[in-house]
Amino acid sequence: MDPAPGDDAGPAAPRRKEHHRLPDVRPLDPLRSLKTKLGVLVVATVTFAVLITWIGLQNELGPTRTLPLAIFLSLVIVQLLARGMTSPLRDMTAAVQAMAAGDYSIRVRATSRDEVGQLAEAFNVMAADLDASDRVRRELIANVSHELRTPVAALQAQLENMVDGVTEPTPSALELSLEQTERLTRLVTYLLDLSRVEAGASALVLSEFSVGDFLEESAQAMSMVDAAKGLSYVVDVTPPDLAMEADVERLRQVVTNLLQNAIRHSPHGGTVRLDAYPVDDDVVLEVSDEGPGIAPEDRGRIFERFASGAAAGRPHAAPPSGMASGGTGIGLAIVRWAVDLHGGHVEVADTDRGATMRVTLPAQARPAPGVTTEPSD
Repeated sequence: MDPAPGDDAGPAAPRRKEHHRLPDVRPLDPLRSLKTKLGVLVVATVTFAVLITWIGLQNELGPTRTLPLAIFLSLVIVQLLARGMTSPLRDMTAAVQAMAAGDYSIRVRATSRDEVGQLAEAFNVMAADLDASDRVRRELIANVSHELRTPVAALQAQLENMVDGVTEPTPSALELSLEQTERLTRLVTYLLDLSRVEAGASALVLSEFSVGDFLEESAQAMSMVDAAKGLSYVVDVTPPDLAMEADVERLRQVVTNLLQNAIRHSPHGGTVRLDAYPVDDDVVLEVSDEGPGIAPEDRGRIFERFASGAAAGRPHAAPPSGMASGGTGIGLAIVRWAVDLHGGHVEVADTDRGATMRVTLPAQARPAPGVTTEPSD
């Protein structure tokens, strides 16, 4: 039964207690040290007690009257000032209890400049990070559940039709089932790659290879997978014998994700370009499409983990092919992770039309600190 409007229910009860709290008096907030505050507090209360005692003696009041009064008033002052000094600690305690119940929205009032104030500011940063992580977790679960449910439902329906005799197990029907199975495989692969991202850097298996042959193979593989759009693939490598040292499988992961992203946003019959050229001691790889492009204010965010097109309001930065529009947003985060392992960087280049993803990698492998390397077989 729903509570009546005047009833105390749920979170409303603790908030009502706030009206009965003593006010937080914080005149010592400008002081930058807790030790200084305590020293000022001791000096102020002792001085106040002596002053009360002296006034009482001047008015011919004996110690039996002035001393208890001085002690009582000193305790009141200590209580008020100490309450303001320790208020952030009590707020943090309440916030931690709320976090334990799943509420990460509470923040601590941090006005002092001492160690307690610094702790309160750090706590607020931590609370904001936890709040963002919790939102990401919930969005990821919802998105992944949706992505898994769609191909599973389609595959189940197709197989049930075959078992019931509604649909004959023709090559075309089996091909549709295979497409749904491949879609599930791609999603599982993304999730496995994500687990590697969360676990930290992985080992790189380094080898030297021809950049032109590598990009030609990648373009040919993607053209067979996404032939329905009728896209043209142009590979331009300068010089033609350009070579580099890297982990071929990780780099294939990078190019495949970028190609899938370009394919998804390219118009039917459009062109997807793969360019490679040397710059100093680096090799630059570019994947370009003729889609709607990416707004400049969003270019620094599309490689963030779980950043989907719907969340950021970007028409272009949707997940890779095989993922629904506004999906998990894992693909481009994996691109940045794999590029970072190699000691390179990825960015969105300025273009007049479409979008160009630019990957810069060292021609001779220079893995990021902490990344182990293994020789290729």
